[in-house]
Amino acid sequence: MAQTIVVYHSGYGHTKVVAEQVAQGAGAQLVAISAEGEITAEDWAALDAADAIIFGAPTYMGSASWQFKKFSDATSKVWFQRGWADKVFGGFTNSASPSGDKQVTLIQMQTLASQHGGIWVSLGLAPSNHKAATHEDLNNLGGSVGLLVRSPSDAGIDEVHGGDLASARLYGERVAAIAARLRG
Repeated sequence: MAQTIVVYHSGYGHTKVVAEQVAQGAGAQLVAISAEGEITAEDWAALDAADAIIFGAPTYMGSASWQFKKFSDATSKVWFQRGWADKVFGGFTNSASPSGDKQVTLIQMQTLASQHGGIWVSLGLAPSNHKAATHEDLNNLGGSVGLLVRSPSDAGIDEVHGGDLASARLYGERVAAIAARLRG
C-alpha cells in the first residue's frame, strides 16, 4: 500500500470532518495545518516520505484559507530540491455555498502539485445532476478536478452531507490506489 498523507486546514471543523473521511478511504495519516499556518518538522518529514499527498482547505472569499496558503508558500523549500517530484496529489475544498468559487481553490492546489512535478488525481465520480438528486448522492456538487464539499454556514460539524462524506472516502481510496499502482 502507498503511504498517503492528508494535509489540511480547517477553520470551523467542517473541513476536518471531510479530511478524516478522505484519510479513512486512503488509509492515510492526517496532518493538520495550525491556526497559524504551521506544521511540525515531523509533519514535513512525513510529507517528504509519502507516495501521495492530498491537500484540503476551506474556500474563503474565492481562495484557500490564508493558513493553507502559508503552508503552500512554505513548500517552496521542498520545491528547490524537487523533493516532491513524481508524487501523486489530490485535493478537496469546502465552503458554505454550492459554488462558492471552490473550483478556484482546487485549481490552486492542482497548480501547487504541478509546480512540484506531481501527478494530479481527479475525482473520478460522475456528477449527480438529475432532478431527483440530493445532498446524499455522490458528487452532488458535480466536481471533477477534485472533491467539492458544501457545509452551510449554520450547520454543525456533524451535519456535513452524507453524499459529500461518501465521496470523500471514495476519493481517498482513488488517490491511494493510483499511488499504489504507480509505486509498482
